[in-house]
Amino acid sequence: QQLTEYLGLPHEPHWLNQVHGCEVSTDTTVLRDADACMTQTIGRVCVVMTADCLPVLITDKEGTCVAAVHAGWRGLEQQAILKTIEKMPLQTQDLLVWLGPAIGPTAFEVGEEVRDQFIRQGDQFTQAFVPGKQEGKWLMDIYQVARRQLTGINVTAVYGGEFCTYRDQQRFFSYRRNELTGRMASLIWMDKPS
Repeated sequence: QQLTEYLGLPHEPHWLNQVHGCEVSTDTTVLRDADACMTQTIGRVCVVMTADCLPVLITDKEGTCVAAVHAGWRGLEQQAILKTIEKMPLQTQDLLVWLGPAIGPTAFEVGEEVRDQFIRQGDQFTQAFVPGKQEGKWLMDIYQVARRQLTGINVTAVYGGEFCTYRDQQRFFSYRRNELTGRMASLIWMDKPS
């Protein structure tokens, strides 16, 4: 309620029960358990909550459709961004994508099994992983994974992706850093034309 009032939102956001999956709530299939929300309805507010995972906001150049995606490594592995885009009635070359604040490539350590899941999807993800300090651990660049997935479907207007929630204590919450429950919200909606 405070967020709705503070931002002067046209409606209460469509809050999701995020499950680290790839389900998409749409205007015709409204889901509660989902990790993405897409709408063509003016005033419907799409929102995702993140603590170190990647928030992705998507629209088209004409502003006829918007989407918000929660994409941690599991969501990226399940291609949550691409599955959201598939639901959008748009040409991929017309999309504008913003990669919001997430854990950066020097702080996100994952196991060998996570790296293997991406490498099995294609060699283009090899460079998104560099050896970690511990044997069998890898530093994962989730921004690079997202960019490579988007490039693979001809989305070229991709912005953001320069933050690190873990390292930037002044601006961002990080579950991995703070070990406390908390979230940041990333929202997108369409206003009526003025």
